[in-house]
Amino acid sequence: MNFRPRAKDEPEINLIPFIDVLLVVLIFLMLSTTYSKYTELQLTLPVADAQAQRDYPREIIVGVSSDGRYSVKGAPVPGRSVDMVAQALHDAATAGSESVIIISADATAAHQSVITVLEAARRAGLSRITFATQSSAQAGSR
Repeated sequence: MNFRPRAKDEPEINLIPFIDVLLVVLIFLMLSTTYSKYTELQLTLPVADAQAQRDYPREIIVGVSSDGRYSVKGAPVPGRSVDMVAQALHDAATAGSESVIIISADATAAHQSVITVLEAARRAGLSRITFATQSSAQAGSR
């Protein structure tokens, strides 16, 4: 009889199947994760911190009221069509195509009213357009 203790073999841990299983689980989680989709956004526009408004001869300030009326350099535009606004912009553009249009739209104005001004500027050949906002300090005081 042999009573000598047998040499114990060190157990080996094979990590390759473990890594394969973890990668499969990771891929499954990535594919099954759903991302939040917002169907409705709560927006409050326009408010920005900017410097005080300047008055330069190249600037054409176009006002858009909440009910869709327009004014160009303080003078009301007689109609609401794109052609009438384009004609008023063309007449007010003393610097030609170098004139800068500043759209000062009411926060509750319809999006279409602002798009009408953009289209009228395109028809008048004016491509420099910016938007006027109020500072957040002024918005908080109202």
